[in-house]
Amino acid sequence: MARSPMPFSRFEWLIARRYLRARRAEGGVAVMTWISIIGITLAVFALIATLAVRSGFRTEFVDTILGANAHVTVYQSVQTTETGQLDRSIKDYDDLAARLAEVPGVTRAAPLVKAQVLIANRGRNAGVEVFGIAPSALQAMPGIINAETGQGDPARLGEGIAIGSGVAREIGARVGDRVRVISPDGVRTPMGTSPRANAYDVVYIFSAGRYDIDRTRIYMPLSEAQIFFNREGLADEIEVMVEDPENIDRMGPDLLAAAGPRGLVWTWKDASGGFLRALEVEDNVMFIILSILVLIAAMNIVSGLIMLVKNKNRDIGILRTIGLSEGSILRVFFICGALTGVIGTVAGVILGCLFAIYIDPIFSFVNFIMGGGVWDPAIRGIYALPAQLRPEDVAKAVALSLGLSFVVTIFPARRAARLNPVEALRYE
Repeated sequence: MARSPMPFSRFEWLIARRYLRARRAEGGVAVMTWISIIGITLAVFALIATLAVRSGFRTEFVDTILGANAHVTVYQSVQTTETGQLDRSIKDYDDLAARLAEVPGVTRAAPLVKAQVLIANRGRNAGVEVFGIAPSALQAMPGIINAETGQGDPARLGEGIAIGSGVAREIGARVGDRVRVISPDGVRTPMGTSPRANAYDVVYIFSAGRYDIDRTRIYMPLSEAQIFFNREGLADEIEVMVEDPENIDRMGPDLLAAAGPRGLVWTWKDASGGFLRALEVEDNVMFIILSILVLIAAMNIVSGLIMLVKNKNRDIGILRTIGLSEGSILRVFFICGALTGVIGTVAGVILGCLFAIYIDPIFSFVNFIMGGGVWDPAIRGIYALPAQLRPEDVAKAVALSLGLSFVVTIFPARRAARLNPVEALRYE
């Protein structure tokens, strides 16, 4: 008794390969095959490129948030002073910072004084926010003190101020310049409060990677900020850095306990939660839209296979007559459609990965062709289009493309397998 051939035997692959290499008379089938491959290639390329840019955006924003801002800000609730004023200043900030530093997972806790001022240099001025912080704490912030992006000597942070690259560009300042800082809340006199102005040396210019930080922020030694803003012996908040910022929510109860009865905690996720949630929603919507694009591209395989089955009716009848089973015919045409999906997917993955890897020169070329100004950091917050190629994103794109390609191939392949050989050869 003859033994049935194994599924996907060599002869099934040979027949499928012969069908895919259409003769000139069957050019319509070949054209549909190429259209299917190109469609799937472009769809997979678009999906991988979009996922890479999405991952790059989130990573870039989170890195700049964590590198240039406190992971947790601890401040105190408002209380009424003896004069009837509302005040939330921290008086025992050294003790509070020491208690917070003892919380497991905390790497640093530093007092901070914040205020808005006007900075002027050579007739040019800009509104900025002053962060008064100890120089040692500032040097521990990788998003601010960076040898590759910064200018100046970080060791001199206690001798002057550090300004953002956007601020420096706005007022035309360089390292070594002496700039004026003007505060509206200055000296209190019987006639009211007069503005206070002082001159400081620019000892460091930083670039945090985000326009809104570089354009609006300067750093001043804590002791000098306390004097300049009439905050002697006081701090506005405590800046806390932790080992694992992504899991900051787990540390909330411990930080609140260390902060005391008047303590309030505000994490980086609280500050940026709305933006991160918007990114997540946008990611899901874009994935669904691009998945539909992949599905549309995969449907071209159906059209090509239907044409192939119609052109190969006589061949199918002969193959069935000489003993091929319905399963063998189904597998032959399934291989034809699946190979189209695999080739298109592989080409799309290659193009998508190359786009993510070489996004900087590609974007520079586009910017050159468009005459510049394609990317405005004042609007988008970061200086360049980021992309991060993650294996899980590539795997999702490949699984989606191959899954849809294989599924849509089954229907025309089943139609070929169920073709009656008598009907197929009746008019031959």
